[in-house]
Amino acid sequence: MRKPVGMLKELVWFILAYGLSQFYRACLAVFAPVLQQDIGLRPDQVSTALGIWFLCFAAMQIPVGWLLDHRSPRLMAVTLLSLGGGLGAGLFAFAQGPLGVYVAMGLIGIGCSPVLMTGFYVIARTASPAHFGTYAGLILGLGSLGNVAAAAPLSFSMSLIGWRATLIALAVLTLCVAFALYRSVQDPPRVDREVHPSARMRDLLRLRPLYPVLLIAMVAYAPAAGLRGSWIGSYLTETFGATPAQIGAGTLWMAFAMIAGALAFGPMDRLIRSPKIIVAGSAALALLGVLALWLTSGRALGLAILCFIVIGFFASNFPQVMAHGRKLIPQELMGRGVTLINLFSIGGVGLSQMITARLFVLGSEGAGYDFVFGYYAVSLMIGVVVYLLFARDPG
Repeated sequence: MRKPVGMLKELVWFILAYGLSQFYRACLAVFAPVLQQDIGLRPDQVSTALGIWFLCFAAMQIPVGWLLDHRSPRLMAVTLLSLGGGLGAGLFAFAQGPLGVYVAMGLIGIGCSPVLMTGFYVIARTASPAHFGTYAGLILGLGSLGNVAAAAPLSFSMSLIGWRATLIALAVLTLCVAFALYRSVQDPPRVDREVHPSARMRDLLRLRPLYPVLLIAMVAYAPAAGLRGSWIGSYLTETFGATPAQIGAGTLWMAFAMIAGALAFGPMDRLIRSPKIIVAGSAALALLGVLALWLTSGRALGLAILCFIVIGFFASNFPQVMAHGRKLIPQELMGRGVTLINLFSIGGVGLSQMITARLFVLGSEGAGYDFVFGYYAVSLMIGVVVYLLFARDPG
């Protein structure tokens, strides 16, 4: 086990790298108005672009998990972040239509795919299990400052140098962070394959108690990520006629709520020994926020932003979802186990983005957003009920 001081030095760079991942998944909500004006990107196409980011990210989790267990986590994370994230941001800067944005977001999703799981894997292999939730919460919470940067600071940069120059600067920043990871992070000791020679993915899939955790991971994060990442900007604009400053403020407050939620839920298992109670309770409260947003849609700008804040805070329970799953996964399958949970979480967001994009188009005039909110409410309700009935509490 590494000493906490040494671990914290590495956490700094994982936090910065994850901050970039958070930025890229949230920036489209702020880019959306100017992309619509400059290259004709519609709200449903913005949702599709974000869905592509999440689906590409999710598709990479299986190879990322195998590479974590069998190759150098550091080199894998650095290579993908450089080639995917840096190149994708550069291509985005020169996009001339929806296709260019789709390709760029897909590449960025691939580039960001190993960052969080590499951090979690290093923590799981080198830190005390009692500190896993706290360290995971630090990465998720402080890394979510990238979400904040994708609000008012991004708006300021766009107004100062334009959206294309902003993306070029982001490409350079991504390459710099990748280089810092290469120089600063150490790989954990490898698992002895002579002791666990037969550990395969199928052994992980035989862990039936893991299945309810995968389901709640699939639906718990989707409302916050989807609403913050694509829908909040166009919803506030089209429903309330919100100004860019009001959109920036709304996205900023939701981003702060997501940071506060991740930081709060990270160490919560030291106060409440049952991860099942923490996950189910927070998901149920997030559901109340989604229901309130759905049922009061169009009533008042302040009320809508309050609902977004509630959803952002209580849907940021991923540290405890991961902590629950981690306790069910053996050491020799840790890399593939944590990435499988992340696959369901991120894949759930991508799938939800594709579905909500179609529902928005199908909705009659003025009802598209009601369809979006209704989908999030129903899917989260199903996930909470199944998790409560079938999840086994390891605490």
